[in-house]
Amino acid sequence: MRTASGATLDVGRLVLLVLLVGASWYFWYSPVLWPVKVLVVMMHESGHAIATLLVGGSVDRVHLQLNEGGSCFSRLPPGVFNRIMVSSAGYLGSAVAGALLMLATFRFRLGRAVMGAASVWLGVMGFFYAGDLFTLAFCLGMAAAMGLGARFLPSGVVDALNLFLAAFTALYVVFDLRDDLWNSAVRAQSDAAILASETWVPSIVWAVLWTLLSLALLAVSAYWSLHAKPQGGGGVRMPPVARARRV
Repeated sequence: MRTASGATLDVGRLVLLVLLVGASWYFWYSPVLWPVKVLVVMMHESGHAIATLLVGGSVDRVHLQLNEGGSCFSRLPPGVFNRIMVSSAGYLGSAVAGALLMLATFRFRLGRAVMGAASVWLGVMGFFYAGDLFTLAFCLGMAAAMGLGARFLPSGVVDALNLFLAAFTALYVVFDLRDDLWNSAVRAQSDAAILASETWVPSIVWAVLWTLLSLALLAVSAYWSLHAKPQGGGGVRMPPVARARRV
């Protein structure tokens, strides 16, 4: 299917993405997916950590938990803006990670490089910021697995794994937003509650904002990923005979 801009909808990619999201949803409570859930939690906490460094703060330690919880302890420069940036970066960081996985694998064909970069990311988080043995072991174990996968797995398998992670991350972001931000009991202890106590903006407002931004980011990245521009510079070329008849 071709749009007015010349991009084409790749139906095969769309079907594959829908199947992967459906499989993730169906097997959501399977223990097989536990490592992937903890990995997405690490994306969330990495968002906090990266934002902390960007605003000039320092990250003390990051913790992952067996029950799929996580925390990031950091020190920030004074200022409401810094607290807003760091508190918002968790949920949005997970959405950014899912969007980048989709774009890099679907649109830019960088599956092997993405898996290698993920290995480096986990290694850095484990060596420099892990606050306990479980977090360290998980990060280094996943870093080793992804590094070996990027090096030795066939390209098709690498792409399939990346796409599964992208689909799972997108689904996890939606569930995470639903459980953490739209459940009033949980929201009272979430990042939204922290910002509400410091900015006087109700936590439900932060919940709405983060939900809309995350879903918009995932939707735009999915659209770009599923619409490939035609080879050779874009646009549909007019047949030579038709051009010859035009004055």
